[in-house]
Amino acid sequence: MTTRITCAPLTATVGAEIGGLSAERLARDDAAAGAILDALERYGVLVLRGLHLGPEDQVAFARRLGDIDYEPGHHDVPGIYRVTLDKSKNSSADYLKATFEWHMDGCTPLHGEPPQRATVLSAKQVAASGGETEFASTYAAYEMLGGEERERFGALRVVHSLEASQRSVTPDPGPELLRRWRKRPTSTHPLVWTRRTGRRSLVVGVHADHIVGMDADEGRALLRDLLGRTTAPDRVYRHRWSVGDTVIWDNTGVVHRAAPYPSDSPRELLRTTVFGDEPIR
Repeated sequence: MTTRITCAPLTATVGAEIGGLSAERLARDDAAAGAILDALERYGVLVLRGLHLGPEDQVAFARRLGDIDYEPGHHDVPGIYRVTLDKSKNSSADYLKATFEWHMDGCTPLHGEPPQRATVLSAKQVAASGGETEFASTYAAYEMLGGEERERFGALRVVHSLEASQRSVTPDPGPELLRRWRKRPTSTHPLVWTRRTGRRSLVVGVHADHIVGMDADEGRALLRDLLGRTTAPDRVYRHRWSVGDTVIWDNTGVVHRAAPYPSDSPRELLRTTVFGDEPIR
């Protein structure tokens, strides 16, 4: 059975608005999940406005995309993680402030597992100001490189760390906080990720700490330059949330960030994470 959906591109390099699906169909139709996966490969970010996808249906849908993360997420429904700065709803809210910087999830895993394949995010409450989510394609970032850059960058390896991302929030941590950050293992990845399909993307973000074998300042300058080129304004899709919106993105081919919003904002998004099965190589 073939499911027809409509895909209206949102920018030249990333994102499409999806039509032709209801919340019930998304949760229960295997063919719909297949159509979403095909569109995700092509566009990187999919926007379903006003879908009002319930938490149980969100989990049911995400399970059709792959194995999902059932770690406790400050929510009653297993498979849902509550994204909010309200510490009464999420005791780990302070760590979410690092998401105000460009990043790719899963670059510093605890046990060497591959980065997450995809993320499903639905809006339950939105911020009065701020709180938009921005996306940029790391596939498009690689494709914009010249031939000499592709050859040079293809040989580079980058160390990623929790410390690098958290210093964007707390640049001068105390000894105890620094110790907690450094308990998480660092990970070393190629700067250019070559997929099984042959597609290539850049692995960049606030978590990229330094380049192996390169002067630290020189390497960090190069990483900042590449991230800046990846996320140039004309290459970014900025989603302004309305209650009921659902956004799905290919975490392996996209960097994203949240626009800052007040700590006392009611903003609450529900996230489901789909595990990946392809290591960065």
